[in-house]
Amino acid sequence: MTDTALFAGPVMRRLRKREGLTQAAMAERLSISASYLNLIERNQRPLSARVMVQVVDVFDFDPRSLREDETIGGVDGLMRRLADKRFSDFGIDREEAVEFLGAAPQIAAAFARLFDTAGKAVAREEDPLVQSRIEIERWRNHFGDLDEKAELIADDLRLSHGDLGVALAERLREKHQLAVRILPRDVMPDAVRRLDLHARQLQLSEMLSPASRNFQIAMQVALLEEQDAISGIVGGSRLTSVAGRKLFERHLASYFAAALLLPYGRFLRACESTGYDLPILQRRFGASFEQLAHRLTTLQRVGQRGLPFFMARIDRAGQFSKRFAGASGTLLLEDEASCPLWIVHQAFERAGQICVQPVSVDTRGAGKGHWLTIARAVDGSGTAGDARFAVILGLEAKLAGQLAQARGFSLREEDAQLIGIGCRQCFRADCRQRSLPPAGATLDFQNTERGLTPFSFGR
Repeated sequence: MTDTALFAGPVMRRLRKREGLTQAAMAERLSISASYLNLIERNQRPLSARVMVQVVDVFDFDPRSLREDETIGGVDGLMRRLADKRFSDFGIDREEAVEFLGAAPQIAAAFARLFDTAGKAVAREEDPLVQSRIEIERWRNHFGDLDEKAELIADDLRLSHGDLGVALAERLREKHQLAVRILPRDVMPDAVRRLDLHARQLQLSEMLSPASRNFQIAMQVALLEEQDAISGIVGGSRLTSVAGRKLFERHLASYFAAALLLPYGRFLRACESTGYDLPILQRRFGASFEQLAHRLTTLQRVGQRGLPFFMARIDRAGQFSKRFAGASGTLLLEDEASCPLWIVHQAFERAGQICVQPVSVDTRGAGKGHWLTIARAVDGSGTAGDARFAVILGLEAKLAGQLAQARGFSLREEDAQLIGIGCRQCFRADCRQRSLPPAGATLDFQNTERGLTPFSFGR
């Protein structure tokens, strides 16, 4: 995938005004024509690499400011906020959001801040889970520095041992003087991992699968060896609550652990050579379905990008316990409830099966609406069937033709299952599964007729 051109007109205009320069004077200092600068400021021309270097050199400018839209998560972050049911009657589409963000990024940032701190969103901002998720999505769930460090360690471990789990345990023993000990369930009834520094042991529950056992060892390596790198990322975040920062820190440690078990370069090459065949990838890397789903949302290294998947995990009640949009731009994960017509709910009754469903989503023009989704039921870590969830992966249908799991399925939008983003944000009038009317809709009551659902409405 290629990176999009850098349009930074409002930033250049503010920089020029800060310096007290006319367009002609600034253009002269940058060795470009005034007409070219005028086009840049009006977002009619992208900022070239040469001009950007000149801006940084001449004005001692921080180049990170040139992508200020990323502070709110770019267009995807803006669309996530505009998808709120309070704006449902405006019908704002993605093209309008792109124009708004490009023409007035500071105003867009002000709107995002107001949305995140006002009205109903006060509770959202105070929720550490929401705080942490917003921060993860701001990075599109890709942390390049952690990936590179994990890849170096994984290469070293691969050279020393064929079995990665053995290699990780050996690293703990040699580098940290910690032995890995597997303990019976009755000794560790309420934990899957425990670090006992007095006994110099990393204690793991016998209920963990081999994939989960390796992950917990890798997680301990991350906490022992990459705490400074993780703390640096957390320290640069906008998280205000202690709980939110701790959740983000835990996510970064998990990210590093996954990057150790599924090193970026080797994993991406395996994905591309197998058509992202999930069972083959599981066997090749000794990973669980959930671990693969997490990792597939992170493949956004510049110059070496994978496909932009999203993933989520739900329980039987349809509640999300995990959701990562990555670089997908999806709005499917934005409601507190999921559509009952989505195949993720059927996965609970199909233990061990990978369930595939192309879906067409009612987003009222606000985002991408045609997806290939892949779901499978999984047990909670170390629970041995006491807790069960369904993990869902999604990829925009136009990109899914190369997937092994797409074989035999039509990727034409007219053949896809129509679903919504939860009943409160879905305006499909003919849905027989509807439980609630859409927010903002005008209800229509007819005494002479009763439809298939209790709610008749206009947009």
